[in-house]
Amino acid sequence: MYRYDNHDQILVDERVAQFRDQMRRYLEGKISEAEFLPLRVQNGLYIQRYAPMLRIAIPYGMLASYQLRKLGEIAARYDRGYGHFTTRTNLQLNWPKLEDVPDILAELASVQMHAIQTSGNDIRNTTTDQFSGIAADENVDPRPWCELIRQWSTFHPEFAYLPRKFKIAVTGADQDRAAILVHDVGLRLWRDDKGEVRVTVLAGGGLGRTPMIADVICEDLPWQHLLTYLEALVRVYNQFGRRDNKFKARIKILVKALGVDEFRRRVEQEWAHLKDGPQTLTPDAVTAVASHFVDPERREIPAEAIAAYEQMRVENRAFSRFVTNNITDHKTPGYKAITLSLKRREHSPGDVTSEHMAAIADLADEYSYGEIRVTHEQNLVLTDVAVDRIEELWHKLDALGLANPTVGTLADLICCPGGDYCALANAKSIPVAQAIQERFEDLDFLYDLGPLELNISGCMNACGHHHVGTIGILGVDKKGEEYYQISLGGSQGNDASLGKILGPSFFRADVPEVIDKVLHVYVGNRQPDETFLDTYRRLGIKPFKEHVYA
Repeated sequence: MYRYDNHDQILVDERVAQFRDQMRRYLEGKISEAEFLPLRVQNGLYIQRYAPMLRIAIPYGMLASYQLRKLGEIAARYDRGYGHFTTRTNLQLNWPKLEDVPDILAELASVQMHAIQTSGNDIRNTTTDQFSGIAADENVDPRPWCELIRQWSTFHPEFAYLPRKFKIAVTGADQDRAAILVHDVGLRLWRDDKGEVRVTVLAGGGLGRTPMIADVICEDLPWQHLLTYLEALVRVYNQFGRRDNKFKARIKILVKALGVDEFRRRVEQEWAHLKDGPQTLTPDAVTAVASHFVDPERREIPAEAIAAYEQMRVENRAFSRFVTNNITDHKTPGYKAITLSLKRREHSPGDVTSEHMAAIADLADEYSYGEIRVTHEQNLVLTDVAVDRIEELWHKLDALGLANPTVGTLADLICCPGGDYCALANAKSIPVAQAIQERFEDLDFLYDLGPLELNISGCMNACGHHHVGTIGILGVDKKGEEYYQISLGGSQGNDASLGKILGPSFFRADVPEVIDKVLHVYVGNRQPDETFLDTYRRLGIKPFKEHVYA
């Protein structure tokens, strides 16, 4: 993974010193609350419902074991012994003391981490496929390109005060696991007939109050022009995006208002001033960044070990369940990627204790060359596990409570912190998630349902991505009472779609029963090999609505 050079380290260290002085002056009353607000959000610091919240950047979801170990130490020393992994692959501390934040940032800097641009109206953490570099269906490794975008966007002087936050996602595989169609900008990397990297640029996607699917702005961009084209695109948004209404300030509103053809024309017009300029990428520049992302020296796995792994899968039902849902094929024969589910009823989805962070870091060192990935589904991944060690690892994960064989099922739900923490939330999300997990914990039933994404958001900001959940749940406020709106039919992959609202909202206590009724319609009407999404798209929303509200 990428390691800081001297410029990176100096930049981060200087930012820590700068913020330490700003915090001192604020606590001494020399900086007002209004003056301090833009300074703190530039360093990932929010004031939530009950306490400050610090959002720590995990660029494109990559963590070294020593970094995860440090996050656990920080959570134990400065918080309440746990952290929360978000749908942007960052980590949030929900209970730090305001005066401790400079010390936390200094500790992060000691392991090449920071909280820069994890909030504010700037270019946020770029996300990508959690299996980048190892996926069997990958055409282009997106990690070097994500790093180039990170370097370009960090402290970009022109884009520090955009109309609104700006999010970029990148994929280089046949299957989009980065949800590029619902981002401000989505990038699909591919290769032409000569093997050259090309980029399809999409813009105007997003969730929140006005969810939209992105449009293609440039179908076939040569890799050399990636940064100059992004520069032109963000310039157009920065100039013409709404600043008078924060609910209409995202780029998706601008693309819709102008129309995709006019938006494209303005980007091309701006790009004419930047194309072939100083930010044009060169082979040497790309090679220098790509050199950080080298494959580990994986040993060759004998055929008999692979055969033994497959035999155990046949003979051991519990192990087979784990393999089916939590293990992903690897580009290297004899290796697999293993997803650790962070979805347990005793913790909020995405939460990890300090003890578990330390344990996972140790397992990464022992089984996965010291590397961990964070997924936007709020799970963690060990990327390079040899098949002759998977059984041994599985037993250790089971002892830690991290071997739940439920990834990709109804139990693998996405959930924002909601009203338990967030000052913006209309309703609580975590109790709803826990009630659903309790209602549907039978593994045979979960397996019979097949792949299903249930996403929960506590407000219209959609941090839980409820719009693209197969089943989405949105907390709403009705005259001071918490209600929950259900939507069906969302999808975040190659065929991304936005869910449709089922009908009037429900009391919190009724939500598990409503989900049960929705599933009853699916099970009663599905055809062989149909997923929930297949059945929904074939039937439409009417039979689900009729049964739920009968």
